[in-house]
Amino acid sequence: MSKTSSMGRGIMAVLAVGSRNAEGLSGGTVADIAADLGRDRSQVSRSLRTAEQEGFLARGDYRSYTMNWSLLTDAQLLTEQRLQTDGVTALEGLAGETNEGCFLGVMSGNSTVTIGERVPASSNMVGSWLGRPYPAYCSDAGQALLWEASDAQVRTIFSGVPFVRHGPNTPLDVEDFLSRLRGARARGYSVVDEEAEPGLYSLAVPIRDFKGDVVAALQVVGAKTRLEPRLELCATALVSWGKWLESALGHAAPQNRP
Repeated sequence: MSKTSSMGRGIMAVLAVGSRNAEGLSGGTVADIAADLGRDRSQVSRSLRTAEQEGFLARGDYRSYTMNWSLLTDAQLLTEQRLQTDGVTALEGLAGETNEGCFLGVMSGNSTVTIGERVPASSNMVGSWLGRPYPAYCSDAGQALLWEASDAQVRTIFSGVPFVRHGPNTPLDVEDFLSRLRGARARGYSVVDEEAEPGLYSLAVPIRDFKGDVVAALQVVGAKTRLEPRLELCATALVSWGKWLESALGHAAPQNRP
């Protein structure tokens, strides 16, 4: 898109207002934004008025333009709705390709909570995980949900959390968790091998929204004896459906699914 087009100028004006908000400023006048962009005031004024009319900006005191945060709130609510509806499609497609239990999890404090699941009868899994919290330090979803977190943020989240042994390979401490998280990032998906419980094997990928924030984890979970030999097949399906779900949330270009 050319910055000299009317649409391009409008977007640049909105981004300039957003940058001022990010710096802690309440907003900016036409003169402020024109100076920031190094552009003609009359041209910037037209762009700002159009952005206000379209609902992207609001005009406050002293003719200052600010971001219309209600628009972002509406977009966030839409993301949550799409996560529920399109999440079901992703879970059904992934379960159909892998014949394993598939889950959608979110972060809650230092735990993960399942908000969606599809469990084929062939997986031999019993019971439901919906609404149940699980320690993030020994969960494939935990690694995926902390994908973009810094080491310092991860240490803060697990500060004071005892790393109770749930399986033979449960991480020993937060540094052990961080080491496994780095390996997952390099691989492109997390692998939890008997960390959560004996005999359990699972994979997960992070799901990002339109802002690029990780909002969920898409998972494949099953018995190690059955899932580990099919790692490549299941990982390929997981990554593919993860990208599809991200595109549905506005993060990436639409994928050829389903």
